[in-house]
Parts: sequence; C-alpha cells; structure tokens
Amino acid sequence: TEDEILLFEKEIQEFWVKFKSVYSAEQISQTLALRDSCREFIKAVSEKWLKKLKEGDLMIDKIQEYNNEILQQSQRISENQEQFTEIKSSLNQQEKQNKDLTESIQELKEELLKKKEIISSKNKAAKERVEQLCKSKLLFEERLGLEIRRIHNEQLQFIFRHIDHKDPDKPYVFTLSINEQGDYEVTSCTPPLDCIAELQLKVRETNNFSAFVANIRKAFTALSYK
Repeated sequence: TEDEILLFEKEIQEFWVKFKSVYSAEQISQTLALRDSCREFIKAVSEKWLKKLKEGDLMIDKIQEYNNEILQQSQRISENQEQFTEIKSSLNQQEKQNKDLTESIQELKEELLKKKEIISSKNKAAKERVEQLCKSKLLFEERLGLEIRRIHNEQLQFIFRHIDHKDPDKPYVFTLSINEQGDYEVTSCTPPLDCIAELQLKVRETNNFSAFVANIRKAFTALSYK
C-alpha cells in the first residue's frame, strides 16, 4: 500500500544517512545508483500493484454486479415458477370442469334420447288407440246410437242420441283425449256426470274402452230419468 511504500522510503533514507558516514564517495555513488535503481524498481512495482489493486476492485465490483443480477434472476425465476404452478393448477381445474361438463352434457343427451323414445312410444300407442277407436266407430253407432267425431288436438267427441225418450234427438256429449302419459282423459261432458271421474279411473285400470263408453251411456240414460 502507499503507507508501506512511504515507510519503506523513510527507512531507505535513514539507511542512506548512516551509509554516507561509513563509505567512500565511490561507494556512495554506486550506492546512490543502486538506490535510484531500487527506487525505480519499487516505483514500477508499486504502480503495477496499484493498477492490479484497482483492477481487482473493479473485478470485485463487477462480480458483485453479477451476483446481484443472478440474485434478481433467481427471484424472477422463483416468481415465474410460482405463476407457472398457479397457471398449471388453474388449467388442471379447468380441464376437470370441462370433463365434468362433457359428462353432464352426455348424460343430458342420453336422458333426452330416452325421453324422446318414451314420448315416441307413447305417441305411437296413443295413435294406435285413436285408430282403434275410429275402427270401433261403426260398431258404437249401430249398437248404441252413437256418433263419433274427430275434432281439434286429436280429440274424439262422442255424441249419444235416443237417450231421452221425450226428446230422442237431444245430444249427450263427452270429449275424450289421450294425455301425455298415454291415458284416457275426459276433457268435457255435457250434461255433466258426477261419476265421470270414477269411470275415467276405471278405464285406465282395465283398458276396457267398450265398457267405458257403455257405462257413460248408462249414466246419461239414468240422468235423463231424473
């Protein structure tokens, strides 16, 4: 260091003073030359090491900068890793939701398909029943004095005559349809019958339509005598 160099020069100076009191002029001259050479060497060495020290300081500063940059990069990598983990977790959750949604949609499709099949089957059964009723039209007209008409919404209207002996042409009417469950359902009855609900329930249980129509006619006939 500079302090050591100054100390060293001071010691040289003291040595020189003592040396002059002992040695001759020639020896002193040689010693001076040696001293000067030594000084030049020391100066060159000092400058070289000062330069090395400055370069070392710069290198230390540079290394510190690199360490700081590495630390910052490590922090960014850690933050990015956390974000990546969060994104991955979110994607996994989204994937699970998509899977659950796909399964729900598939279940709804299967359920809808089953309902369509059931509705189609019921519609087919209802259509067959209506056709069967239409085929029975002539039989009912001949034996029971009954007229059957197909009206709106696939309903059948049953018109009885020759019930009231005072007015044979007076109509006694009820309207029948097939509901969504495929069951017979009386939608209107003129004049109204108290037993219509009971008769409707019975035909649903027995599926004996001829007996149902005959019982309604009997109920109308009994009503005409009141």
